[in-house]
Amino acid sequence: MNAEHLYEHSPLKLLQSSPHGQLGAGQLGVISARAGVGKTACLVQVGLAALLQGKRLLHISLGGQTVSRVQAWYDTLFVDLANFVQLEARNATRTDIDKLRLIQSYASNLILPEQIERSLELYAKHMSFAPEVVLIDNFDWTGDPIATAAALGALKASAQRMGAALWLTARSHREDPISHPLGLAPPCDTFSGLIDVALRLAPEADAAELTLLKDRSDVAPEVPSIQLQVDTMRALTEGGWRSTVTLPAGVCTLLSGGAQGAESAFGDCAERWGLTEIHYSFKGRPVSRNTGVLLLSDEQLQQGRVNARYLQEHMHRSYPDTPLFQKVLQSIWHQVNTAGQVFVIGIILEDNTVKGGTGWAAELAKHLNKELFVFDQERQSWLLWDNDAWHSLEEAPRITSRRFTGTGSRFLSDQGRAAIEDLFRGSFGPPSGQKS
Repeated sequence: MNAEHLYEHSPLKLLQSSPHGQLGAGQLGVISARAGVGKTACLVQVGLAALLQGKRLLHISLGGQTVSRVQAWYDTLFVDLANFVQLEARNATRTDIDKLRLIQSYASNLILPEQIERSLELYAKHMSFAPEVVLIDNFDWTGDPIATAAALGALKASAQRMGAALWLTARSHREDPISHPLGLAPPCDTFSGLIDVALRLAPEADAAELTLLKDRSDVAPEVPSIQLQVDTMRALTEGGWRSTVTLPAGVCTLLSGGAQGAESAFGDCAERWGLTEIHYSFKGRPVSRNTGVLLLSDEQLQQGRVNARYLQEHMHRSYPDTPLFQKVLQSIWHQVNTAGQVFVIGIILEDNTVKGGTGWAAELAKHLNKELFVFDQERQSWLLWDNDAWHSLEEAPRITSRRFTGTGSRFLSDQGRAAIEDLFRGSFGPPSGQKS
């Protein structure tokens, strides 16, 4: 398995068409994307490609993402690649790459070059380890521009001294206008002079599109974008072979609202199984979950605004025209927009909509072409929306997307609660610390 072959399945195959090739020591590559598109998975694919080429790798995760969660990403994406290329010596290969990789985790989003260099001195002294590639996930680009530029420059200088290439992720925002001539989105556009290679990751139908915006010059590179598998970020080949790997709980994220009833039950299970929770809410709305609550600003809520006539036409009923209820509907858009799957606990009505405010999550899932499952508390069974109709399932569905919505009625029945727990158990096995 040589480097050229590996690039055919890595996001870095995008650089294969470039006259410059791979990043050199002290050069900075950046992967930018909106929240939920797959920056971490894409960065891990970059790291995995380096490891499989025999390069020593330091992966630094900021913002509280644990070492075990990062390790789970490497394990999952390696299995996916091994399945795809039908790798025979996978156990020996995994052992080899594990010896080449170190993972560090910091609670803060700020990292100082001297922190890295102190750690590397210890690694070199006690482990004879010197990285050739350094990855930093969740770097904070939003501080004072002068301080941020200084930090980036210092990180590049540090990477140059250790002889390593440097890759960072950056979060962009839908509402920020793009004025940079190469298409770099804020906040990266401010630091274009420090960035050697800029990649943009964007959702595209049922895949993700990776575009090379900058390649060590101020001239737009003439390289076509590539399509990536939406959950693993492996480059899609002709024929569109999809991943069959089972995502571990540690790399999955529940998107919900934290309200009483079904949403609280989804959150309870996410906590027990070790998933990340994001509960979209807003000031003044009570929540039953305190973990992972994200309060949306008025500007963010407006992203999910819905016309009253559109709502009437699709839901066949009227909702309260109060500011509070409108904000609830707007927050539901955030729950569904970046999810790969949507799971709803409720009641399906004769017009094929779902009863109550929960029905808007289901309707959005249809509109956005998400995989939609509803556990009907009256029928006491799961149904799948497909080809404009509901289809009863003989078996409970499984969570197969790294980001999924879990929502439903405030009036959760015992059967509904059991369905949520069975969904998690069937997807991930027993919770940590429990035997099957």
